[in-house]
Amino acid sequence: MRLNQHEIVVIKAAAADIFGKEAEVRLFGTRVDDAARGGDIDLMVTVTQPVDNPAWDCARLEGAIVMKLGEQKIDVLLEAPMLKRFPIHETASEKGTLL
Repeated sequence: MRLNQHEIVVIKAAAADIFGKEAEVRLFGTRVDDAARGGDIDLMVTVTQPVDNPAWDCARLEGAIVMKLGEQKIDVLLEAPMLKRFPIHETASEKGTLL
């Protein structure tokens, strides 16, 4: 996994602030592969309660992470009750790493 401990702490804290302490965060995509280079930070946040403003909350999470870690590309995928599930959710669940 190509995230350092500081980055992990920042990401988990931001997710907890926005989605609650029970939110699970998975890193997936190229940053999971230690041999790969570059790539954005792909995150899937899983919550057990419905989210009223999913797009806004995902944007808030991206912004909070960028404010702490600096400018970089971050993609947030949300898994929550009442939201449609796509094949990318399955990929993130199967191949992602829980932070």
